Amino acid sequence: MTALGRAWRDAQELTAEVDGDGEVRALAHPSLVGVPEVGDTVLLNTTAWAQRLGTGGYALVVAVPDRLPPDPSGPGHLVKARYTPLQVSVQGVDEQDTEHHRTIADAEDLAGMPVVVADLHSALPAALIGVLATDPDLRVAYVMTDGGALVAGFSRTLSSLASSLAGVVTVGQAFGGDLEAVTLHTGLLAAKHVLGADVAIVSQGPGNLGTGTPWGFSGVAAGEACNAVTVLGGEPVGALRISDADPRPRHRGVSHHSLTAFGRVALGGVTLIAPRGLGSELGSQVEEDLAGQPERNRVVWMDVDGLEEALGLSPVPLSTMGRSFPEERAYFLAAAAAGRYAALQVPLPDDEG
Repeated sequence: MTALGRAWRDAQELTAEVDGDGEVRALAHPSLVGVPEVGDTVLLNTTAWAQRLGTGGYALVVAVPDRLPPDPSGPGHLVKARYTPLQVSVQGVDEQDTEHHRTIADAEDLAGMPVVVADLHSALPAALIGVLATDPDLRVAYVMTDGGALVAGFSRTLSSLASSLAGVVTVGQAFGGDLEAVTLHTGLLAAKHVLGADVAIVSQGPGNLGTGTPWGFSGVAAGEACNAVTVLGGEPVGALRISDADPRPRHRGVSHHSLTAFGRVALGGVTLIAPRGLGSELGSQVEEDLAGQPERNRVVWMDVDGLEEALGLSPVPLSTMGRSFPEERAYFLAAAAAGRYAALQVPLPDDEG
């Protein structure tokens, strides 16, 4: 290893010299492999780096063989990334010997909590901005599913948004959040009853997978997330993936990802939020794309006054598929509009009617 780079949450960038390839950009998760130092020999997995992936095109440090970290001693008995060479034990909020077990065991529902569900991790900051620009006093939790990155520490966005979030819950095989949960269901209950969230945002971690086929994309899980919210008595709010900049026809207007996940998988229904102010051409296309939604799905056109300005002040760079906020204005405006709608649906305390 020849140099250290940026560090955030549970991630450390570094540069390593690889025979035949020269210098390689790599990433270590210190909670898994320890803290690498200049001069260390590191064992690398170069799969993502070799493919030059747009998200996460790093070589990943598997081990620092000459200076291994101490063996984990707990607490926690949840094994995530199970039966992979880097499986890790964490303490789950739903485990029997945790302080929150009784809370999760007794929690029956979300008490009407609105939950913004998005296909892509890049929607998170815009949805959060939409909530807080509408009501800055609301507590917002992020629930990260395992369709993309498994390690929450991989996300620089989460590191930068930490002060604006009530907390991060990692569910399924994902790990590294402030709270860990076995399922999306217990993760949502933890967001509400442990973190005290008024609103939750659910998406996969960074690095989604798509194949260009109708069902072969990791964002299908957004529909299943809506089902979980419905079962638990929350209100699912769909953040639509909208674009007039994506060169792929299947993602122009309302992406087929949103139409499939929300229109065909979310069987309990979901409120879909379309932002006003898209312009006549794109607005007409979005209206046409949403005309075929099943009756169980309600479409709400949301006013976006002030949201564009709020997005322009984002504490993190807004980027999706390599395109910035000005290039993908409709996408980020749609996520922010979903956040605004969710903020307006937060139930009033019992003593306020």
